[in-house]
Amino acid sequence: MSLDADLRALVRTIPDHPKPGIQFRDISTLLLDGPGFAEAIDRLAAAIAGEGTQLVAGIEARGFVFAAALAYKLKCGLLMLRKPGKLPGERVGVDYELEYGTDRLEMHADACGEGMRVVLIDDLIATGGTALAAVELLRSVGAVIDTAAFVIDLPDLGGAAKLRAAGVTVRHLIAFEGE
Repeated sequence: MSLDADLRALVRTIPDHPKPGIQFRDISTLLLDGPGFAEAIDRLAAAIAGEGTQLVAGIEARGFVFAAALAYKLKCGLLMLRKPGKLPGERVGVDYELEYGTDRLEMHADACGEGMRVVLIDDLIATGGTALAAVELLRSVGAVIDTAAFVIDLPDLGGAAKLRAAGVTVRHLIAFEGE
């Protein structure tokens, strides 16, 4: 039994969602469990302790939940990486490819400065497209982004490996391999 088997048990699997053959890992059941959610935040904080983090960057939308709690725990700022048109101020962004089309991530142009140490947070890493776009966006403004953390890794989809190839250390609490 893995160290994080207790958290894994709090993640509901929904078969055939959003299409047949997909095993959807529903993290909302972990969020509904107060002690489980707190434990996930504590373990993520321990996994990235000592990184010198100045900002925690969360990817819209579920990533915001974990990033906000981690920023609070680590006493550092929260940087929201948003879908297009959600931010009111001057923005910088990056377009990226998905398996079904393209998307875009944006942040406020003045949210992160040259040399700031940023840790990227999201609920789940699958194919890695969005996480790689986030790294590209952050690096384009001079951020130092060499660590990303996720509650769930789906290693068979290769996203964590792609991040590692881009020079990012990947941490996760739960892996669902070959399922």
